[in-house]
Amino acid sequence: MYISMSDRKGGHKDQLDSTPAAATTAFRLSPVILWLGIVSMMTDISSESVAAILPLYVTGFLGLSTIAFGIIDGINQGASAIVRIGAGWLSDRTGHPKRVALAGYGLSMLARIGFLFAGGFWALAGIVTGDRIGKGIRTAPRDAMISDAAQPEHLARSFGVHRMMDNIGAAAGPLIAFLLLLLIPNGFGTVFVVSLAFAVIGVAVLLLMVPGRTPGRRKQEAAPARPRFRWADLKWSRLKEQGLTRLVLAAGLLGLLTIGDGFVYLLLQDREAFAVQWFPLLYVGTNAAFLAFAVPLGRLADRWGRVPVFLAGHLALLASYVLAVVPAGGTAATLGCLLLLGFFYAATDGVLAALVSQVAAREHLGAALGTAQTVVALSRMASAAGFGVLWYAAGSGVAVACVALLLAPAVASAAFLLRGAAAGAAMP
Repeated sequence: MYISMSDRKGGHKDQLDSTPAAATTAFRLSPVILWLGIVSMMTDISSESVAAILPLYVTGFLGLSTIAFGIIDGINQGASAIVRIGAGWLSDRTGHPKRVALAGYGLSMLARIGFLFAGGFWALAGIVTGDRIGKGIRTAPRDAMISDAAQPEHLARSFGVHRMMDNIGAAAGPLIAFLLLLLIPNGFGTVFVVSLAFAVIGVAVLLLMVPGRTPGRRKQEAAPARPRFRWADLKWSRLKEQGLTRLVLAAGLLGLLTIGDGFVYLLLQDREAFAVQWFPLLYVGTNAAFLAFAVPLGRLADRWGRVPVFLAGHLALLASYVLAVVPAGGTAATLGCLLLLGFFYAATDGVLAALVSQVAAREHLGAALGTAQTVVALSRMASAAGFGVLWYAAGSGVAVACVALLLAPAVASAAFLLRGAAAGAAMP
């Protein structure tokens, strides 16, 4: 159960962030990662086209308060936590991560139908919950398939390629929403129909093109015995690996101070006073930056160290909050804010998955990924709900400034939690 980092190719004993010698082996992209990237691209076009209009749809079209949006955004951030660990465990136990992932993608696709009929807070909250539960089911098995198909010494880079393709969709979705709203003012229903169409395409690609078992390292390993389920299997002590506890604690702490993008964009729109139909372009800008940074930062993480890149991403997030609260920032500050948000996601999303994959035992990889994702999702859910109340009570600028002031010592605390990885950052 417990594994030394020297037991994994490219590892270094007793260092969380031991960095593989990536320069010694040429990078090759597995077809599995390519197809999973296409699935994620289609799914993100679907989900991000809706996410790009959700703040305006809730606060403008439906006329709900920022507290209501905070609750919905909290559900959007954290409802997936309900099932992440269980889905990861099921993926490990059955040895069929594709089937588990397919169930998650399928549930999200069905939730898209509900958006066509939602007309109030409770209906919308229920639909968003179903959609995010689908995300929680699919994420850990999908990342486990990526980890199995990737070269160990290029793990973060492989995740970076997947996240790059994912964010082509994440950039295209808001752009499609923008064009639809430009052609059809208040055409929210049309956006929901297009979102459903792309979700169907994503499920079809996963079903038809992704193999049921990843043709990676699992072929080279003897199939482990799969005992009957015991509740003890879900205990944290069964998942505790070298460095995983500190990593999860650090990620959870930082997640508590991560504001949902929708709040930042509402603040920017209020400051710059641009027309409503331009709002989705803020998502396009962030995701375009994510797209540009994903592979270079993944490659840098493999060479320089994954923990330093992960922490640098949160420093970029702090800088984006500072630019967001500048009273007269103008276009340059808005663009800088979007660029820094994209950098943050590129430096943390795939890199965190690579870190967990690095420290977790192979037979418990899905559950370990699900555990880390659950902690991050729950912390961001709490952050979104609390921030909505703070925004309502103190005003947007004061709320963002308070979070920025707290994020600085949180990054320092996370660095302290992960201090044992410092030596790994210096490895070639």
